[in-house]
Amino acid sequence: MLKEIFVNLISFGYSGIFLITLIGYSTILFPLPVAIFVFGAGGFLNPLIVGIVAGFGAALGEMTSYGVGFGGRKLIFNQKESERIKKITNFLKRKGAFFAILGIAAIPFFGGDLLGISAGFLKYDFKKFLLASFIGKSILHLIIAFAGFFGICWIKTLF
Repeated sequence: MLKEIFVNLISFGYSGIFLITLIGYSTILFPLPVAIFVFGAGGFLNPLIVGIVAGFGAALGEMTSYGVGFGGRKLIFNQKESERIKKITNFLKRKGAFFAILGIAAIPFFGGDLLGISAGFLKYDFKKFLLASFIGKSILHLIIAFAGFFGICWIKTLF
């Protein structure tokens, strides 16, 4: 069965990887095992392209959690923003929220959805969040894709 999934994935190529990561990172309550597909695709397709395409799909998928945080702000704060939220937002903007988002996005199985929700809630710049997510998720998926490339190449030598 796993072999059939990989064969179907390869038949869709890079667009299949993009769709899988986009859908996988768009779901907040039902996570999908995206890393398995990226690992497998890295073994059969160009791992550099797989990692970048997967990073782009993942970054776009994270926009759903950003949107939840941005919309949730209106549910929680019906009146003027509190001073505390303003201070936190200013602190993040001054102290490098971009690199924090980038670093957390590159960590596998870590609270990426919570990061997106928090960034949206704090009205962090959408473009900066997208760019930091793209770079972080690309780093993560490049590592996974190259692990698949070398792992599957090694397995092929055994048979």
